[in-house]
Amino acid sequence: MILLEGKKVAQKIKDELKNEVIKLKEEEINPKLAVIMVGNDNASHIYVRNKNRACEYIGIDFEEYLLPEETSQEELIDLIDKLNKEKEINGILLQSPIPNHLDINEAFKKISPEKDVDGFNPVNVGKLVLGQDTFISCTPYGIIKILEDYNIEIEGKHAVVVGRSNIVGKPMSQCLLNKNATVTICHSKTKNLSSITNQADILVVAIGKSKFITEDMVKPGAVVIDVGINRTEEGNLNGDVDFENVSKKTSYITPVPGGVGPMTIAMLMTNVVKAAKEQNK
Repeated sequence: MILLEGKKVAQKIKDELKNEVIKLKEEEINPKLAVIMVGNDNASHIYVRNKNRACEYIGIDFEEYLLPEETSQEELIDLIDKLNKEKEINGILLQSPIPNHLDINEAFKKISPEKDVDGFNPVNVGKLVLGQDTFISCTPYGIIKILEDYNIEIEGKHAVVVGRSNIVGKPMSQCLLNKNATVTICHSKTKNLSSITNQADILVVAIGKSKFITEDMVKPGAVVIDVGINRTEEGNLNGDVDFENVSKKTSYITPVPGGVGPMTIAMLMTNVVKAAKEQNK
């Protein structure tokens, strides 16, 4: 079993971006990311702080907009419109989740496709489906990069994605399809789940259920990507995969933490730099 160390791959990507940003600044291009956060979700605060740190490390300017829980849809859209118009801002990210009274899809739709570094605007989602160059949702993009970094063949493999969220499951299956995998998507209504997961050469799990995938659900030699981050009562982190037992059967597996998480942020940074370059062509 080989550990897919996303943390190491992410560091390599950030170092490359750091050098790229130095060169861009010589051309008077200063990549800048604006992050909007609504409400007081604790996990979101941690994610935003990590994004800020990554920006600092690479040399990307960072602006944070912390909106109160009771922010209206209109106020949120007004802020997005304002940031869309600001020339020096290259990327806009709306941190999810947002309070229930707000419509996140409506907000994603308002973020300019050219600044949509999270890849959630319907225009960019459509481009991904059509196999066109676009901003790819950061977690699936990061997973593809890990597989490529470890020279894991995707073409012709049977990839099974467990979970169909708009943030991970759906774009992940599309990314794998674009790399010529044969893709099966499973979800909460799937019958005989383990009979399908047992066929997977590459198994991606993103459902938010602690240790849900057990060793009897994984075929020997499979590549297992665990996107889940779940906190135990003791405060420890674990994934959607029972790592201890499943890892004995796999050829490659991502740890939690230190697997997919760092890659998500590295790909966000990649998208911000890409946006800055494209907007300054």
